[in-house]
Amino acid sequence: MIIDASLRAELMHVANLLADAARPETLKHFRTSALVADDKGGGLFDPVTVADRASEKVMRAVLARERPNDAILGEEFGHQSGTTGLTWVLDPIDGTRGYISGTPTWGVLISVADQTGPVFGIIDQPYIGERFAGGFGLAEVSGPLGKAALACRPSRSLSEATILTTYPEVGTEEEGRAFHAVAAQCKLARYGMDCYGYALLAAGQVDLVIEAGLNAYDIQAPIAVIQAAGGTVTNWEGDPAHDGGRAIAAATPELHATALEIVQRSLHG
Repeated sequence: MIIDASLRAELMHVANLLADAARPETLKHFRTSALVADDKGGGLFDPVTVADRASEKVMRAVLARERPNDAILGEEFGHQSGTTGLTWVLDPIDGTRGYISGTPTWGVLISVADQTGPVFGIIDQPYIGERFAGGFGLAEVSGPLGKAALACRPSRSLSEATILTTYPEVGTEEEGRAFHAVAAQCKLARYGMDCYGYALLAAGQVDLVIEAGLNAYDIQAPIAVIQAAGGTVTNWEGDPAHDGGRAIAAATPELHATALEIVQRSLHG
């Protein structure tokens, strides 16, 4: 579909309205003694809180008012069909494990996608007050230090790179081996970042994020932000990662190609 300048401005405005609405819903429960996490089940502890649900509900209410004919895909309340060819992809709290632990690495993920994938995205960290936005020619972070352009780091060798992921075990045993094959050649590996790791990549602070077991709502906003900042994001086969699964996000095409080669060699010999 054609997204003209007027529609671009409207979509960016609505995305920021969604982030503005979600912030107080997440903050009213963060680091409170009364916060309770339910387990979604499925084997590993997969928490959900009243804040996750409240955050998504308020964002859906904004969309019902501002863009009622667009489709919605949200983590907590699933898919709602639309007629415009646009889909809002919402993760009301990405990193709920971090949220219930009191770490400021969780975030609200908001993106809007057409048939080609995400075209604009926001990674919002309400507690710090940082908002990373990318798409439609914009790549910007706003927060306590004001506004600044987002730009991934320039090319560097893998041996000088910093790599992030959320869990040291990454996913399956096979996926973990593939991640650590890359991490072993990096200068520094850090863990537990949730969506904030992708924001740091777009901000030029780190070089690689490699993860597995993602859903579409985990990765579509980071894809938009990182690509706007000049980075590269694919799945572990080098194809689009819009639907989730396994993702490699890199500051440069060269670093991405190097990491992808190592991952493929580990997976397939």
